Amino acid sequence: MMREVVDRRPSWLSLFGVGLAVSLGFGALAVLVAVLAGLPLRDPDGFLGPSYVRLPLIILAMIALDVVPRVLHRRPAGRRLRDATLEVLRERWPVSRLAVVAAGLATFYVAYVAYRNLKSFLPFVRQHLSDATLVRTDAFFAFGHQPGNVLHELLGTGVAADVLSWVYIFFLTFVPFSLAAALVWSTKLARGAWYATALSFNWIIGTVSYYAVPSLGPIYVERFRFADLPSTAVSDLQNALWNNRLEVLAGPHATQSVHGIAAFASLHVSIVFTAALIAHLVGMPRVVRIAMWVFVALTALATVYFGWHYVVDVIAGFGVGGLSVWLAFVAVGRRTVARDVVPSVERELASSLPASR
Repeated sequence: MMREVVDRRPSWLSLFGVGLAVSLGFGALAVLVAVLAGLPLRDPDGFLGPSYVRLPLIILAMIALDVVPRVLHRRPAGRRLRDATLEVLRERWPVSRLAVVAAGLATFYVAYVAYRNLKSFLPFVRQHLSDATLVRTDAFFAFGHQPGNVLHELLGTGVAADVLSWVYIFFLTFVPFSLAAALVWSTKLARGAWYATALSFNWIIGTVSYYAVPSLGPIYVERFRFADLPSTAVSDLQNALWNNRLEVLAGPHATQSVHGIAAFASLHVSIVFTAALIAHLVGMPRVVRIAMWVFVALTALATVYFGWHYVVDVIAGFGVGGLSVWLAFVAVGRRTVARDVVPSVERELASSLPASR
């Protein structure tokens, strides 16, 4: 019987060697800054629980979704159930493939935790804020007006607020689940490696942008401009982040909270743009590609509508996402990605080589 997954797979080292090394270096930087600044390192909690718990659980759940239907399809009975399960696990999940998933998780997790900690250190390392300048750039883009208020007038503050709030909050589950899906369900391992590495590079490049242009965002420096918005999950999150900021500033060692406010660049936009761009490049089904580009547009809209970001932050977010995709393409290996993920790129590479005689 032909196996669904061939045995000749790229190793975890060939796929994640560069990305994991970069993430570990970034993690070491976070530790160094913590030591030099006398600040505590924290494992950031999400609303689904600590990332070191929820990410492996999501991975295990998706592996189960990959294995269980195949076991049931073989219709085992009695003791054959255990044998069928072990058979599918050997076929689908040999140690080599589990190592790829583990390396992908490690690459993402180290970069993410370092990012969250360095973001929390930001107000202690960079006291200067660039919001006054960014407010002026917003006025330029909106012809003298505030972009958020323009959107409130155009879209209203009723149904639009509820829809855009859902879109913005959906990001919090989209990231871990899309990462797990890419690592577990991709038929080409290089595809998952490309996406996981690109996500990691988003955290790293985004942190650099935070330190280059430290800022809080419109909602925190001109809150009065968003007073017409109703209470939503987004407003609850904004209040929670502000309270966390106050707690961290009052005593970073006295709280388990992390500081999570930074405007430039928008990593909501960069991450979603990364996902949409890779989905487009690997040729995912048309409906998926359309849905992802709509998600990008609505996310960009929501960040300005709710005052999370200035317009220039959104533009920079597209730049961070595009750069992360390209760097991940290089890190995983141009020819590996071109051969296993983007056949059209492989054809272009082949056509550029001299014809063999």
